[in-house]
Amino acid sequence: MSIAPVRPARRLPRRLLQLYVGLALYGASSAFLVRAGLGLDPWDVFHQGLAERTGWSIGTVSVAVGALVLLLWVPLRQRPGLGTVSNVFAVGLTMDATLAVLPDVHGTLAQASLLTAGILLNGVATGLYIAARFGPGPRDGLMTGLHRRTGRSLRLVRTGIELTVLAAGVLLGGTAGVGTVAYALAIGPLSQLFLRVFALPPQAAPAPPVAGSAPEQATGTPAPAPAPAPARG
Repeated sequence: MSIAPVRPARRLPRRLLQLYVGLALYGASSAFLVRAGLGLDPWDVFHQGLAERTGWSIGTVSVAVGALVLLLWVPLRQRPGLGTVSNVFAVGLTMDATLAVLPDVHGTLAQASLLTAGILLNGVATGLYIAARFGPGPRDGLMTGLHRRTGRSLRLVRTGIELTVLAAGVLLGGTAGVGTVAYALAIGPLSQLFLRVFALPPQAAPAPPVAGSAPEQATGTPAPAPAPAPARG
């Protein structure tokens, strides 16, 4: 079944909703992984390690690191979008807010269940906010910028960055474990799945004008009545 094209102006509310719901769910999913206690994704291992050293909340550290990474876009000549700037603040804030209400869990079954829910929710969140197409997050932009500047493959650049922050995070006291491995294995396929689920309908292309007809006749819509001339003040 084909999907009917949608006009760009009608897409904006949905795109904004997808962006901010996706970023909020991303922060919440990160909090799930923290409470599961079985290991975080590489960047959050780094954030957690810094939080241990500074005494800041992990969400505050996430915001600070995101802002610093965004500064690295300048020499890489990357241009941030609304989604980029929103990512810096929204993920860390919702992560802290979720941690404030989500209790610690105990027992292997409870931890594994929360880990699974967190990884699945992270995949949903990634599909939502990337499909909104408001620009990459600061860390993804760093990866693509280095890829363009160095000529190295995206996979090699991403692996190098994530191994670096993972090692630094572990040295600082962050938690790496089976959850880190599970996240690395699952997040790619989950993101691809939910990118397809939340993909926006195609934009409507303007109909080509018919020779000898007025523009409104070519689109099948009546011409608007002429507006009255404005009164002089």
